[in-house]
Amino acid sequence: MTREVNFDGLVGPTHNYAGLSHGNVASLTHRGAVSRPREAALQGLAKMKALADLGLPQAILPPHERPDIAALRAFGFSGRREADLLAAAAKQAPALLAAACSASAMWVANAATLTPSSDSADGRVHFTPANLASKLHRSLEPAQTARSLRAIFHSEKHFAHHPPVPGAQGFGDEGAANHTRLAPSAAHRGLHVYVYGHRALAHPAEAPRLRFPSRQALEASEAVARAHGLPARQAAFVQQAPAAIDAGVFHNDVISVGNDDCLLHHEKAFARGPRAIAELKAAYARLHRGRELVAVRVPARRVSLADAVRSYLFNTQLVTLAPGRMALVAPAECREIKAVSAYLDDLIADPANPISELHVFNLRESMRNGGGPACLRLRVTLSAEERAALPPGVWINDQSYPRLVEWVKKHYRETLAPRDLADPRLLEESRRALDALTKLLGLGNIYPFQS
Repeated sequence: MTREVNFDGLVGPTHNYAGLSHGNVASLTHRGAVSRPREAALQGLAKMKALADLGLPQAILPPHERPDIAALRAFGFSGRREADLLAAAAKQAPALLAAACSASAMWVANAATLTPSSDSADGRVHFTPANLASKLHRSLEPAQTARSLRAIFHSEKHFAHHPPVPGAQGFGDEGAANHTRLAPSAAHRGLHVYVYGHRALAHPAEAPRLRFPSRQALEASEAVARAHGLPARQAAFVQQAPAAIDAGVFHNDVISVGNDDCLLHHEKAFARGPRAIAELKAAYARLHRGRELVAVRVPARRVSLADAVRSYLFNTQLVTLAPGRMALVAPAECREIKAVSAYLDDLIADPANPISELHVFNLRESMRNGGGPACLRLRVTLSAEERAALPPGVWINDQSYPRLVEWVKKHYRETLAPRDLADPRLLEESRRALDALTKLLGLGNIYPFQS
């Protein structure tokens, strides 16, 4: 049986609030605050276990090694002792040290874009790591992301891995955060919706005038679809509304979310509004012999763009728990903002849409750093044979969950202040933690320090 698997990113030991992401309102708001890495990781694990208990296949993607010593060396810092290198970076370029310590790889919706075997030309699941070229701290991630994906999805019979799209100026690719697959069920062929903010090869005069930069290029999305062998009739390219980007919608998954044949979206999500939705409905109907795409439009009079961003209403996970049983997995902030909470009550009570349940989780640490439930997971559609080809240790279940909780409590600091990033003991602690984690997950040596 083909199922969608949620692969959640595990929060790393250097989880901190450096405010590195211009355009991400929550990230900028909490810049310099003291973070709680242990609590952040436990919050993420609790959500994973809860979804597994609801019957959803749930697996894990490991953190990246941070601080990134190789990156600091590439920026010209040197020294026989890594402690000296960290001290020099803290003194001479603290912003570079913060970038090298970012735990943003936890938001694995940006890890890659994938195409299931049911949609690809060669019948394999295809992965392309995002180049994340728009932000320095995130541009350090693709190499390790590729190593992790290859270690988990290692069967060449079932899985194909591509290099990131070249990250030239303007050719940003932010992964699955700007991609949605719509289909009657996971087993059906899907309509792949790629949302972009700009055209990298457009004349400058044609570019949208933005307060915050667009991160996804149309050409990057087209390159991924092309590399994966996706048929043209299964690909739709939709432009994000410039006003949404300027409101802090840095990725499309902050303003719309899709699952099966349902698309929940804010009325100001897309540049051409109702026309874009009409074209998606038509493409979906052509692919699925007249079947209707249920487009649930959230009006601005009910939920403003500002409230959508503050609550991460659309950065929820929209999941199918059983046939005819669709649920939203939302952060607690959705209940704390009156307009959003009221809208959700009406949404769940309305029989005209397929969303009938709401599950709320405390993900405060991730939310304060700019990522909600949808940011924390990469959706991977897999057949039973493909699932069986994965390392058993990556699954979240009654046996693995307590071991991972114990691992976090043993290795993670309770609090982390910006000044702690230069502490060489943090690097040592992180490496010990990751070395133990790769053994728990059965991934082998995936980090450079292990070689």
